[in-house]
Amino acid sequence: MTEEAARHLKPLDALTVDVVTDNVSDTYVSKTLFAVSEFTNVVNAGASVISGETLLAANLGYGLLLRSKLDGIEHTLLFDAGPEGAIFLRNAKNLSLDLGAVEEIAVSHGHWDHMGALPEAIGAIRAGRPSLAVHVNPGMFNERGVLLKSGAVIPVANVPTPADMEAIGARVVNDGNERLLLDGHFYYSGEIPRVSSFEKGRTDHLCRSGPNDAWRPDPFLMDERMLVVHVRDLGLVVFSACSHAGIVNVCTEVQRLFPGVPIHAVMGGLHLGGVMERIIPDTVEGLRPFDVRYMITGHCTGWRALHALADAYGDRVSQSAIGTSYVFAADASGGAELH
Repeated sequence: MTEEAARHLKPLDALTVDVVTDNVSDTYVSKTLFAVSEFTNVVNAGASVISGETLLAANLGYGLLLRSKLDGIEHTLLFDAGPEGAIFLRNAKNLSLDLGAVEEIAVSHGHWDHMGALPEAIGAIRAGRPSLAVHVNPGMFNERGVLLKSGAVIPVANVPTPADMEAIGARVVNDGNERLLLDGHFYYSGEIPRVSSFEKGRTDHLCRSGPNDAWRPDPFLMDERMLVVHVRDLGLVVFSACSHAGIVNVCTEVQRLFPGVPIHAVMGGLHLGGVMERIIPDTVEGLRPFDVRYMITGHCTGWRALHALADAYGDRVSQSAIGTSYVFAADASGGAELH
């Protein structure tokens, strides 16, 4: 396995993360000192009243807007978009996010709740810029389905194909290998090795190559990718999206790729709800050797896992919610909050 791209990831001066899509809307949830809540962000964006119309809408999915800064150079990356275009656009508008500033999109894996909003996101971004790269890999475009307890298979929505995205003006980079994005500000991984003894995926996940093919098991979702950012004086910020690979496997690979650099934060879904609750104790203990400073869990983590992690790690653990922004920088301590 190569680490060539990882060696050239640049330590940034600062990274700002806006949660555009997530399962949870809770402006009152306890946050880290470097986070700003949805209420404050929509008021700063111009809302004159707090209401259902000025706040964001939660839905099953995940999407982050990341803005990096190094030596006066800034870049903007969208990491996933979420399941539904109208909600994504509404949330971005209510946060007054400039989608035209997005230079590239990185997709974590080929599930509808991360890719369904891409056509509308691409359309809005392309309206404000001449070109847009979308980073994917070939494994993302299998059809997916879920095996029900009854034995029936229910398909899930297909994701936009490379041809679909190219037809609306995106330049699709469809490659399974790792790469650096935007002047080395972001590391987009290759396959994440499955090495832990307990993170074996979901047996109810199926895939097929086309509508006339037979369904086959797809527990490992090997198309899943992580995104890593290095912030100077803090360490690594790891975006795991869904953690189908297992968050212990994710951290193990991060440690291999970036030896000696601490993991400052892990942010994303941990996929420990439902049938995956059985591995919560192993996951909680499996994370201990990595000494992660902050775990900002969202999307598919599940409430039992969030509680177990909080019981074990205390204030290191917080819940992601839509509309929240995070500033990762050596001197970041959050801003004025509305209560």
